[in-house]
Formats: sequence, C-alpha cells, structure tokens
Amino acid sequence: MRNSPLPRMSRRGRVTVGVLVGVFILFTLLGWGIDAYTDYLWFDEVQKTAVFSGVLTTRLVLFLVVGAVMTLIVAGNLYLAYRLRPLLRPHSAEQATLERYRMILAPRLGTWITVTGLVIGFFAGLSAQARWGDWMLFRNGGTFGEVDPQFGVDISFYIFEYPLWRYLLGLGFTAVVLSVIGSLAVHYIFGGVRLQGVGDRMTTAARAHLTSLVAVFVLLKAVAYVLDRRALLLEQHVSPGLYGAGYTDVNALLPAKEILAYISVVVAIAIIVFSNAVMRNLVWPGVSLALLAISAVAIGGIYPLAVQNFQVKPSLYDKEAEYITRSIESTRAAFGLENTEVSEYPTGDGRPPEDLAADPSAQNVRVIDPQLVSQAFTVSQQSRGFYDFGEKLDVDRYTIAGKTQDYVVGAREIDDEKLTAQQSNWLNRHTVYTHGYGLVAAPANQKCDTGLPLFASGLLGSEGGAENVNKCITPTQELEAQQPRIYYGEKSTEYAIVGQAPGGKNVEFDRPRGQSTNSGEEYYTYSGKGGVEIGSFFRRMIFAIKNTESNFVLSGAVNDNSKLMYIRQPRERVEKVAPFLTIDGDPYPAVVDGRIVWILDGYTTAKTYPYAQKINLATETEDRLTGTGSFALARDDVNYMRNSVKATVDAYDGTVTLYEFDDKDPILKAWNKAFGGDLIVPKAQIPQTLADHFRYPADLFKVQRNLLTKFHVEDSRVFFSGEDFWQVPNAPDAPQSGFQPPFYLNVKLPEQTESRFQLTAGVTPLKRENMAALVSGSYINGEPRLEILQLRDNTIAPGPVQVHQLMVNKENIANQLTLLNRGGQASVLYGNLISLPLGNDILYVEPVYVKSSQANAAPLLQKVLMSYGDGGSYVVLEDNLTKGLEALAALGKNGAPPTSPTNPTTPTPGATPTPSTSVSPSAAPPTEVPGDLAAAAAAVDKAIEDLKAAKRSGDLTKEGQALIALDEAIKRFQDLDKTQSGASASPSPTPGG
Repeated sequence: MRNSPLPRMSRRGRVTVGVLVGVFILFTLLGWGIDAYTDYLWFDEVQKTAVFSGVLTTRLVLFLVVGAVMTLIVAGNLYLAYRLRPLLRPHSAEQATLERYRMILAPRLGTWITVTGLVIGFFAGLSAQARWGDWMLFRNGGTFGEVDPQFGVDISFYIFEYPLWRYLLGLGFTAVVLSVIGSLAVHYIFGGVRLQGVGDRMTTAARAHLTSLVAVFVLLKAVAYVLDRRALLLEQHVSPGLYGAGYTDVNALLPAKEILAYISVVVAIAIIVFSNAVMRNLVWPGVSLALLAISAVAIGGIYPLAVQNFQVKPSLYDKEAEYITRSIESTRAAFGLENTEVSEYPTGDGRPPEDLAADPSAQNVRVIDPQLVSQAFTVSQQSRGFYDFGEKLDVDRYTIAGKTQDYVVGAREIDDEKLTAQQSNWLNRHTVYTHGYGLVAAPANQKCDTGLPLFASGLLGSEGGAENVNKCITPTQELEAQQPRIYYGEKSTEYAIVGQAPGGKNVEFDRPRGQSTNSGEEYYTYSGKGGVEIGSFFRRMIFAIKNTESNFVLSGAVNDNSKLMYIRQPRERVEKVAPFLTIDGDPYPAVVDGRIVWILDGYTTAKTYPYAQKINLATETEDRLTGTGSFALARDDVNYMRNSVKATVDAYDGTVTLYEFDDKDPILKAWNKAFGGDLIVPKAQIPQTLADHFRYPADLFKVQRNLLTKFHVEDSRVFFSGEDFWQVPNAPDAPQSGFQPPFYLNVKLPEQTESRFQLTAGVTPLKRENMAALVSGSYINGEPRLEILQLRDNTIAPGPVQVHQLMVNKENIANQLTLLNRGGQASVLYGNLISLPLGNDILYVEPVYVKSSQANAAPLLQKVLMSYGDGGSYVVLEDNLTKGLEALAALGKNGAPPTSPTNPTTPTPGATPTPSTSVSPSAAPPTEVPGDLAAAAAAVDKAIEDLKAAKRSGDLTKEGQALIALDEAIKRFQDLDKTQSGASASPSPTPGG
C-alpha cells in the first residue's frame, strides 16, 4: 500500500508565509542598505571612499565567488547522486519505508537541492567575506627580504600567503565532507546504498561517486601535510616554551609529514583504482585508509615521541641550542628588538651629588601625575558641571621661550553623562552642547602653593590676566590654540547637528564668559568642513530611520545648512579609516600649528612570523592604568608588531590623516597598495611641527619591555637556564593593583648625549624585587631607539616596590605622612614612582597627593617624597621638587645624612621635631629644638590622641570638636615653625614643585 503524501498548505497560507518572508527580507535589506549608505557618506566626508569601496567590493566578491563555488560543489554532488540512482530497486521493507520520502522529494528535487546548496553557499560566503584582509594581503603583498631559517622561504609567504592557503584548504575539506554526507544521504534515499536486501549494498555508480569524493579528501590531506611542514615554524615546539620547529620537529616530524603526504597520494589513487577498476569493492580502499591512519599514528606520533624522549630529553640543551637561537633572533626581529642598545650602569656609593639641584634632568622630573591630577583639572578648570577631562591626562612636551619641558595636558570636553535632566533633552544634547573648548596644560614639574597644577593654557573667560597670578594661572597663556573648539574628542559619544539656518542665530553653547555661573555664555555656529550634509529631506529621512529619531524630520533645528557629525571619537575614526591597524589605547591631544589635533599610534601586526614568540596584546599591555583613561587592546595573539603609522584627527573638523612612520614595513606597503597607493602619506611629508609631538607609543613599549625581560638574553645557554630573566615590577604603592606603568620624561640618561622625550620603565630580576635595569624608548631623527641601562651583577639597587616601602616606613617620614591624613579626614595618594639614573646612582621621586574626604574633592599635590641611592639612607619629604633636590644635595655635601629631620613643615608626633624633613641613619647629633616648638608638636600629638578617642566613642560632637582642635594645633605649629626659621609664605606659584 502506497503512503499518502503530506497535505498541501492552502493558498492563503502560502500567501501569508510569502508576505512575512518578503517583509523580513525587505527590512533586512533596508537596514543593510541604510548602513552602507550612511557609511559611504561618512567616508566621503573624510575623503577616504577608496577604503569603503575597496573593503565592500572585496567582501561582496568573496561572498559571491566562494558562496557560488560551494553551492555548485555541494548541489552538483547532490544532483549527481540523484542522477546515478538505480532505476530498479529490490523489494524490501527498507525500500518501502524510503518510498514515502522519495515521493516528497522527487517532484521538487531540483528545488530541494538548490535550497540546500544556497544555504550552505550562503554560510560559506559569510565565512569568506570575513577573510577580506587575508585576500587583500595575498593579492598585494610584497617581499620581506628575509627568509625563514629552516626552508629558506621569504617571510612574506607566511605573512601574506599562508593564512589564505590554510583557509582555502579548510574550505575544501568542508565542501568535500558536506558533499560526502549529502551524496550518501541521496544515494541511500534513492536506493544507491542499501542496508537490507539481497545483492550488493552499493551500486557501481554510487561506489564510484563516493569513493572519488573520499579520494579527493585524502588528496586534500596530502596538501595539509605539506602546509603542516610550514606550520611547524609557527607553533610552540622549541623548549623551553619557545615557538618554531625544534630538534624533534626538524629531524622527526618534518620527514614524517613528507612521508605521510606521499602515502596520502598513493592511498587516494588506491581508493579509486581498487574500488572501481580492479576489485570493485570497498575492502581494499578500507584497508588503504586504515594503513594511512596507522601510518599517521606511527610515523607522525610515535616516532617523534620516541625521538623526543630518548634523544632530546637526555641532552635537551645540546639538541635545542640551535633552535633556541633561531627563536631568539626571530622574536627580536619580529618586534623590533634587534637594534636594542645595552649599556652598563655602575652604581656608586649612593651619595647624592652636590650639584644634584642644578642637574637639568633632575629639574625636569615630572611630579604632576596624569592620573591623580585629572580631577584637579576638572574641578578647577571646568567652569560648568558638564565639562570633563577624562580619567587620565596625557604627557607631551612643548618648547616655550627656547626651553623644552614636559606638560600634562587635557582636552576640555563636554561629558554627555554630566548634563542635567533639563540639558539632556534631544535638542540640547545634539544641537546645543556640541563641542568642548580648549587644551588645558600645566608644566609637569611645577605646582602652585595650594597643591593645584600651574595652569598655562586653555583657560576660559578672562582668566590668564595679571590679576589671576595668585590663582595658579600663568600671567600669559603659553600654549593657546588659535582654534580651541573640540568637536571630535574622546568624550564625543553622541552625534551632533551643526549649521545655522539663513538669518538664524548662534545656538551652540561655546563657552562661559568667566568662571562664575552668572557671568554669561557665548554661543557659536560651526563653520568647518566636518560633518555630513543633511539639508535634503531624503537624507534626513535616512538618518531618522538609522537613529530611530523622528526629530531629524520634524525638528526646526535641522535646516538646509545642517550637518551631522557622527563617529566622532578619534580612535573610532582611525579604526574605521584604517581597519587593518591596531590602534594604541592612549590617544593624546596636542596643539600643532594653532589647531588641536589628536595623535594616535597605529600598529601593523601578524600572527604567522616563523619562529617568533606569540603574545596576547591585551595581556601584555595591561597594567595598573589600563581602562583608566586608556583603552584595553583586543585579545589578539600576534607575533609581529610595528608602529607603522602615526595618525592624526583634527579636533575641529575631524580630518583623519595617516602618516607613514615605518617606511620599511612590508605589511603597511601591502595595505597601502591594496587601497590605491595614496591612503598613507609618505614619511617624508610629515610636518616637523607635528613630528615634534610624536612620542614612543605606550602599548608597543609595554610589549617590547615585557619581551625584553627574556629576550634581552641573546646567548642560547643563558636563555635556556633562565638565570638572567627579568620581570616587570608591580605598582610601588599598591602591588596588588597590577604592573607599574611606564612614565614619560624629558631627560638625559647616562650614555645619552642630549635630553630626549622618552618612555622609561624599570625591571627587576625574576622573582626578586631589586632593580635589574631600566628600559627606555625614544626617537632620534624620527627613528625609534630602544635602550637598556643594565645594572652590574655585583651591585644591588632596590626596585620600585622596595624603594616605596623604604621611604614611607622611615620613622619621621611615616609620622609626617600620617599627619597628612588629618585624622582620617583625608587620604594620602601616591603618584607613579619615577626612577631616574643620575650621577653615580638612581634618583627616586614619588609625588604625594592628599585628597579630602569631602564630596568631589580633588587630590592636591602636597609633598614630594624623594630618595637617592639605596632608597633608605637619603630620604627627604619636601614641598616641591626644587626643595627636595636641594635637600638631597645638602645631605650629599655633608657626607653623611643626619639622623633627625631639620626644617620640618609638619610636626612629628611622638618625637621631638628638628629642623629638617630629610631622614637618614647617622650618628650626627640632632639640632636642639626650641621649647615652644616642641610644645606645639606635643599639642598636635595630644590632639591626634583626642581625635582617636572620640572616634572610638562614636560621639560625633566630640569628634567634630577634636577635628577643630587638631586643625588649630597643626596651624599653631606651622606658624611657629615659619617664624623661627625665618620663612615667609608666598602666594605666587612655586616653580619646581
């Protein structure tokens, strides 16, 4: 009895399903179309349509070609299986059951095969279009001019060709496996393959079809074995923990994979011949596949394992020495470490030099910490509550009146999250509060008496005049930008609509006229070339749909002259223009030719450089400040990295410019060629005024520093023993918070001929805390220079964590730091500890900030903690950098540091204060202290004890009275100290602080 066919869907049902599917496809295509169109408009605005069209065309072609090929292969094999079906099938229960499925499939078999092929092709095309980068490099890649140490093949094969060949091989395997599965199913349904009944279980045609597919699979396996030989140079094999082919790989696995490739070819031929021409059954093909599997296990597994265990392990270094050297050399070449200069730094007796205070490098040490001072910038320079400078500021250098020095800089931007509820409506958010104003800068080595930075630029209203000298503001604004408005910045997360209607008035909030909230405001209308024109109704409708916002069409704020600014953050703009670059996590603003520009570092990376160590970018660039004002890099594994591009984004009009910085990088040349050859501006055309602000990129430096902790060792035997490895120290004041960040300084290190703006970091021996070396990165004539200042093995200098502990645990220093807490009403914060080799030893400088417990209080720089030499013998705590250097120099001049402080600025509870904050062990007698000063110090001690008792009692009234008494006691002591020392308070800013 024949099985009845499935009931058919009614006409109305088919129409309903068709309409729903059509609507879904329409809206999907509409969304894609709008995204593509608005992207094109954006690229047209920045004049980089070659990137848009190049990427889109490549992705579309790959999708169509690979999708079509996959569809043809799979659908063709399914159709072939149907055409090879037997016309007569033996009667059996199995065939009776399958007849129902044949009745369903046969009438529309072409449709079923087409749909199946298209679905598989669609997903294959999606996979292929994501490989647009591999295809572009494959088409446009040049040569490296260097060969791998094993095969003598140019490195370009591994970078430009290998990834695509590997992908195509995987695609081939997928196509064959799907074809085998699909064909087997069709053969089974239509009787070509049977599990029951008399006669052969497989027809001749089905056997020929399926065995041919299996033979193709085995041939692809032969190709895989050939590529696997090259892949050995990219995998972790060399002991200990290095990448590339080791002794076992070269002498066992390489020959094994070559043999297996030949065996695979023989097996593929045997499958076709024995199954179709000689024996016409599957016995010998099955035996051939079994022999291939056994060979793979024996030759490719057991034999290399035996070589490793019985030849390599008993004499591991002797066997691996050559390959360790290969890995060291390749890693240094891949990450730009090969020209690192190493010099020894002989530490002396630790005595501060007498001319320490006059040393230009010592005077340039940064005490304004970019992270801690951010809130001080915001509180004192924001004028309005919605201004913000970010969580971390940046460090740059400027030459003023012939003198080059470091400045801490920050862009005053509008933070949309700080707008009030009234200010946050659509009109205000997108048409009024559109831009920030000014680059605020402060010398990195100076402070005001109040503890605030000494602001030098970016001021609002009438600030900066002579009447403001006593407000921590320089009399003249030294770094003022001619166009200070910031439409494109790190806080520009929302789109902005700019442009004035004919005869209209200015509506964009520009700046307040002064610091007072009642001083009035100025308004502005954007006149630059940035933004996409949205004057036409069509474009307004497009962006209304894209942003799901009807005001684009309905609001009168959008007029015929309106422009829309979107994708406004500098890092996002560069990533969109150059999707092949990895962008450094710390963009920084600079004033160049009167305009504020954002400077970003772009890296070209690869993950297939032979024998090079593979690292994870997110892990290697993470430190204490990651995520605090800087972006974390993606978790990409790479083994090649170059700072090939310096990118700029104009803060006013959003212009993105990509400058070639590494003119020898083959990867950058390939990308530039792929996009027409004019995407990257040649290095020779970089304006000198811009190049003056280039700095060694932080993320690249952290990667190189971390690699140098091992790969500074070039001798394979020393590397194998690991006895000279280093490590990156943790943050000195909070070791549990992560690694210590590197620091920018404009100084001259030993062995250098002149001062340079350089990024510096200390490293310590592995699993120890003493200092091993200092690593610095800088530019000389536009070329990167890495240098290692290595301490001699017979000297022991404390590392950053040890120095911090030695300084803060000095008895008198600790007592004074405790006083800064003001009885729990404030907290003491430490800036990044700076280690600077000077003279015959190392100068350590650590700024000390005090933050009140009051809401929104900013940390203020109150003291500078400094030491020289061993970190514990010569220690001073002074008001500013200049006083600290002078105090250290005085200690060095005296020959031996006194045991007691002299000239204290704060009392020492529990001890008789003496006239210095410099502390060091010595037998020198203390200076006699006047009785009234000692009595004042005792009163401070008593006030502190009273405050502690009040806190324990829980009586808030007594606690408040005790706080008042403590403030009065401290003030009394300070007044007496100033009177007896002859010091007078000066309201003017203190240089060198």
